[in-house]
Amino acid sequence: MSTLYTIHPSPLGDLLIAGPEPGALSSITVPGQKGGARVLPDWRRDDAAFAEATRQLDAYFAGEAKEFDLTLATRGSEFRERVWAALDRIPYGSTVTYGELTAMAGLEPRSVRAVGGAVGSNPLMVVRPCHRVIGANGSLTGYAGGLDRKRHLLALEGVL
Repeated sequence: MSTLYTIHPSPLGDLLIAGPEPGALSSITVPGQKGGARVLPDWRRDDAAFAEATRQLDAYFAGEAKEFDLTLATRGSEFRERVWAALDRIPYGSTVTYGELTAMAGLEPRSVRAVGGAVGSNPLMVVRPCHRVIGANGSLTGYAGGLDRKRHLLALEGVL
């Protein structure tokens, strides 16, 4: 089975949106993203397959939507999926520290570095809001899409 994908313009650059079937998202990648997906030879472009995702992303970037209602089809370890589920619970317009996210995921404080790794491997930029995670001192630490994009997203949400 080949992966479907589309390329969609956004304020962050062209988004590579991919998934195993129409409407099911396994990846949203920004240009130059650390560890981001790339179109592989067996992938098939299908712009209609992600029409709802692109509509919701456009509404978010226009300031007209604060959450997403999309089918997610990520595949991670049990640990990563647990951390990603905690990311999904961070409200629009707010931030949490890596330590707070660790607690939200029901993990021991000593897991905070591994939680940071799971956040960094989030395959769904924007939709799964890893941009809302900040350092313990309030700094805008690491973001696979680049700190300028993180600042842009947090400013859009009224945090900065």
